Amino acid sequence: MNIILLGPPGAGKGTQARILVAERGMIQLSTGDMLRAARSSGSEMGKRVAAIMDAGELVTDEIVIGLIEEQLEAHPEGGFIFDGFPRTLGQADALGALLEKHGMKLDAVIEMRVDDDALVERITARSTCATCGEVYNDITKPIPADGKCAVCGGTEFKRRADDNEESLRTRLMEYYKKTSPLIGYYYAKGDLRTVNGLGEIDEVAAEIAKVLDSSA
Repeated sequence: MNIILLGPPGAGKGTQARILVAERGMIQLSTGDMLRAARSSGSEMGKRVAAIMDAGELVTDEIVIGLIEEQLEAHPEGGFIFDGFPRTLGQADALGALLEKHGMKLDAVIEMRVDDDALVERITARSTCATCGEVYNDITKPIPADGKCAVCGGTEFKRRADDNEESLRTRLMEYYKKTSPLIGYYYAKGDLRTVNGLGEIDEVAAEIAKVLDSSA
């Protein structure tokens, strides 16, 4: 089963992807993670990525598609979660063509819908474990009283510099301008499913599980 997780910054796509990886053995394809891995790999593709990033330029769609194709070839059985890609209609077309080329298809596109004001309130209270990346929230999931991460026992926590209201609203506007057209695109194809992205983590996970089980 191959799926796309759609949603604005802070909607919880990464958290839900990690749950799917742990519970269903799926493979998370995060654009950022793939670029970082490529850069440190020493491969020809990695050298291209490093040169572009070092020059402060944006990595092209061609390179991202190339990195995704490497993963499709490495795991022909499928089971992918596309997280952070596609972001535009052009990328959506390219991904569809790539999956078809490898005899694969999208089984569901899950939109994690949120209320902007509630999202801003949630994200500005967010921090992560510097060791394992577990996400905490001052309101809904505070750091344990002993000051240790519940997952790995780490004691260092950090907040993203852009997890403030002004930066987040700018990122939200960028998302709606560039990525929200994908909602209509996949709705027209009959692939779109919507869940409440602002529920508790377990509640959102249960909604996503229902979507996947009904699409299997």
